[in-house]
Amino acid sequence: MKKLIFMLFFLSIVLLAACSGGDSDSAKETTDGSGGDEGADSEEAITIWAWDPNFNMKAMELAKEKYAADNPDLEINLVEYAQDDIIQKLNTSLSSGSTSGLPNIVLIEDYRAQSFLQAYPGSFHPITGAYSTDDFASYKIAPTSLDGENYGLPFDTGVVGLYVRTDYLAEAGYSIEDLQNIDWNKYIEIARDVKDATGKHMLTVDPNDLGLIRMMIQTTGTWYVEEDGATPNIADNEAIKAGFEVFKELITEDLAKPVSDWSQFLAGFNNGDVASVPTGNWITPSIKAEESQAGQWAVVPFPSLPGFADSINATNLGGSSWYVLDVDGKEAATDFLTKTFGSNTELYQDFITEIGAMGTYLPASEGDAYQVEDEFFGGQTIYADFSHWAEEIPQVNFGLHTYAIEDILVVEMQNYLNGKEVDQALADAQTQAEAQIK
Repeated sequence: MKKLIFMLFFLSIVLLAACSGGDSDSAKETTDGSGGDEGADSEEAITIWAWDPNFNMKAMELAKEKYAADNPDLEINLVEYAQDDIIQKLNTSLSSGSTSGLPNIVLIEDYRAQSFLQAYPGSFHPITGAYSTDDFASYKIAPTSLDGENYGLPFDTGVVGLYVRTDYLAEAGYSIEDLQNIDWNKYIEIARDVKDATGKHMLTVDPNDLGLIRMMIQTTGTWYVEEDGATPNIADNEAIKAGFEVFKELITEDLAKPVSDWSQFLAGFNNGDVASVPTGNWITPSIKAEESQAGQWAVVPFPSLPGFADSINATNLGGSSWYVLDVDGKEAATDFLTKTFGSNTELYQDFITEIGAMGTYLPASEGDAYQVEDEFFGGQTIYADFSHWAEEIPQVNFGLHTYAIEDILVVEMQNYLNGKEVDQALADAQTQAEAQIK
């Protein structure tokens, strides 16, 4: 009886296999591509690396949704790493010559882009002609390009504004009209009056973070390096000297509240300790986090450097772009980027409304999201203003060594604050940079 049952069971298995044989063959054809384009496309997949789940990763999620509506067969895998981890992983893999485990698309900060493009030639896929560079803020093109080729598709803008407390200004006898297109001398004059009237500092300053200097010098179209992107440009850089002098004046006159980390920086304005915040537009959600201050803020152009005819009231702090690695899947990765970040105006509206993130895609600035009056900022159309300022930001070559040079300048800033002559401090920084940067 047991043998009979076993034989019947075995025969049933054979019959089931025979009945399903046609379906198996059909699936195989779709998988290997012989069954049509749909099957071939379903095998495609790309991987994307980025940091910050609430900003960059969220933007990618929105882009993925837009792309999938018309291109459902491309599998898009998003992987979040800390920015430092991405830098380490890229350097480790690219320096070894191995592409195993690398993504198809990676986010790289604009200040670091040239160090990757120049250190690892052939590792990134050129996307020249895949999108129109004229559609993006011009200052984003130089950092993302090399030798006439475009390698990066610009993403977010670090366009800077001077966020100001209108109530504190009013106590000191000023309105936002008084802060339109001012220079740092006028800013310091107002800061003194605000301090006298309210007891508040004008801003926070971290002596170990020279982001303020970066913002100042870019208003003049200069940087820490020469136009070649490699030669240190410190000792004879009058913009850096002027920035150092303003920085010291803010500290020595007690117009700036000293901070030492990010949390103290945020607390400075959320707690109402300072009257202004000169920084990138990405700080907007953090300022709005303190709902009790709604209606007490406005945003005006960043101050220019006094004594410089070519210093304008527009600059940048931060910002990143997307890069395609020269690995299998680069064509699909390029197509994804160009149809989303490279051309989709609706997507950029979503960035504003759902994340509060601004891109550098100029046609998007005509959209409704950019024209919304923000009641937190007294009804100001802040995104339209930021978009206008972004178009004016001077284009500079960030080069290879922004952070290496800044490490040197931080030390010399401390020496300058402690009594060293500014010219000597910058001359010593030049000597150190030339010795360390080859």
